[in-house]
Amino acid sequence: MTDVINPSTGELLTAVPSLDLAATDAAIERAQQAFAAWRAVAPGDRARLLRRFATVVDGHLDELAGLEVRNAGHTIGNARWEAGNVRDVLNYYAGAPERLSGRQIPVPGGIDVTFHEPLGVVGIIVPWNFPMPIAGWGFAPALAAGNTVVLKPAELTPLTAIRLGELALEAGLPEGVFQVVPGKGSVVGQRFVTHPAVRKVCFTGSTDVGKSIMAGCADQVKRVTLELGGKSANIVFADADLEKAATSAPGSVFDNAGQDCCARSRLLVQESVFEKFLALLEPAVRAFRVLDPGDDSSEMGPLISAAHRSTVASFVDDADVAFTGTAPEKTGGWWYPPTVLLAHSTADRHWREEVFGPVLSVLPFTDEQDAVRLANDTEYGLSGSLWTRDLGRALRVSRAVETGALSVNSHSSVRYWTPFGGMKQSGLGRELGPDALLSFTDVKNVFLATGD
Repeated sequence: MTDVINPSTGELLTAVPSLDLAATDAAIERAQQAFAAWRAVAPGDRARLLRRFATVVDGHLDELAGLEVRNAGHTIGNARWEAGNVRDVLNYYAGAPERLSGRQIPVPGGIDVTFHEPLGVVGIIVPWNFPMPIAGWGFAPALAAGNTVVLKPAELTPLTAIRLGELALEAGLPEGVFQVVPGKGSVVGQRFVTHPAVRKVCFTGSTDVGKSIMAGCADQVKRVTLELGGKSANIVFADADLEKAATSAPGSVFDNAGQDCCARSRLLVQESVFEKFLALLEPAVRAFRVLDPGDDSSEMGPLISAAHRSTVASFVDDADVAFTGTAPEKTGGWWYPPTVLLAHSTADRHWREEVFGPVLSVLPFTDEQDAVRLANDTEYGLSGSLWTRDLGRALRVSRAVETGALSVNSHSSVRYWTPFGGMKQSGLGRELGPDALLSFTDVKNVFLATGD
């Protein structure tokens, strides 16, 4: 069994099973056995089952949100959105089975057609920072394409995934089609990598672990989708709406206590307005509400664990602190205040490494070329924002910044209608959007001769 702790209080919530190798193999074998019947389900019937799953999730939104508040320390507002996102992603991909069409290609001597065939068993490894939505981004398109799914939740935050597995059965998904397999990454996750029946692994987490999964999957030429680390830039030009950019900046990095691969943790401000912008940013940071996550007005909750709080604090030690917000002074729970640091060099540790906490590093830039250079001076490339009133600059910089998802005058990163994924060491492949099912299929080409 694995203890599950409430990060707001440090108190024990419950304990969940931690499956061993034999139990993991048994789950994978059940998924393999269920695959033939699931892929044969008529597209319209598969769509109806996914819509029914979405309806059942919709009926349990408050329950799921409450679990995430207690298990992950997410604010209740975020948790409600996350539960609703699972519902919405299921509804979106419920429309896909009847539209997963191949092509007819003109060839001499016959007819050539292509089919998108499901892969088989898909293993999905979910991180602790966004347990619900990231699970749905994987299992919804995988199931829609006709695959069966085994899903490993993070050891720290397994509760909503386990509940979603129960709701899938309640909605009528056949046994073995969608299974949640809690346990250690070194056991369950590694078995997804090594078991020959698992034909694809989707992993969201650290870059180092992602590299090891990719290397392991290479042994069986197993497909992978990786969504890894980030050190995203928020670029503010002098011509931007500075008030709007400053008031929105805290949410772009402190949301979910900064435990977000898309966090805009590097703030680049044009030097001609640098001091003015910091003066606008400070009151916005101090006003950011770090409260009990069950409070409807809370904008940020605790960090996930005591160990992670120590890691985050190590980035701030000996750094140049510009100003901080506030956090509850409680004896229990792992709270940390929103913190803004001045970077004096791109070699500063807090500027270069992913903190994964509520820490914002700030650095001035001179001109457009300098902004792009600094933004790209990282091994990561997941997300980012830029603020300007100049449409031409917005287009030039958007194309020049090496990142998978970028917003102009906004901090939006993920919409389920559009593709999401990273460049460089932030990942491989894309999730979400209209083409997500294609990464869960193989293209089969069939030629039918019509003459001698």
